[in-house]
Amino acid sequence: MLLYGGYSLWDTAMTFGGAFVSNDLLQFKPVSTDPDSNPTLAELQQLNPDCCAWLTVDDTHIDYPVVQGKDNMEYINTDVYGEFALSGAIFLDSTNTPDFSDPYSLVYGHHMDNGAMFGDVVEFVKQDYFDAHPTGTLYLSDATYSISIFACVQTDAFDSIIFTPTDQTDNVSSLLDYIQQKAMHTRDIGVTSTDRIIGLSTCSEATTNGRVIIFGRLDRVSSAPKEAVETT
Repeated sequence: MLLYGGYSLWDTAMTFGGAFVSNDLLQFKPVSTDPDSNPTLAELQQLNPDCCAWLTVDDTHIDYPVVQGKDNMEYINTDVYGEFALSGAIFLDSTNTPDFSDPYSLVYGHHMDNGAMFGDVVEFVKQDYFDAHPTGTLYLSDATYSISIFACVQTDAFDSIIFTPTDQTDNVSSLLDYIQQKAMHTRDIGVTSTDRIIGLSTCSEATTNGRVIIFGRLDRVSSAPKEAVETT
């Protein structure tokens, strides 16, 4: 029993510890010196072509590469390197376009009790946490987007409006109305139906099949305009 108990503690520690981004992986995190080019992400894509982005929510543990599988089960228990991991990976819905050009893109991650992966998403149900964490960044290989978080919704896994992102392509205004109706917390940032929306979804322990999703607006970060060169 002592041996089994020791193994269980070790296994739990390995599962939780492996859910945080490693230093080896952090070397691929883009540095936004040039928002139109993130070469380290391109290097990560050479290791795994399924890598399509890097996602950061400021002042949280959410700081991971994003992958996209052929379906939404591929990365449930598979990490960025393609190896088995109970914590899985952060992944984009398989029906979305990998360049996040859809009007509504949905990203999933496991809820880890130690705050790893998307464990911090459930913290947004608290008003003070929602108020204190309004921003993030989405890095693509050829573009960088700021994320302005404007809503937190608690629902269930069968919510077809939220969990069928490509069905909302021609009806984003209805999605925004639905989010406004369902939201526990909102922030008025002037979001409109012409904006690109990103959702970050994880499991909620509060209810069976419960889900917590935070929503943000994507705004492309542009390079500073070059000064005009005087001619004579």
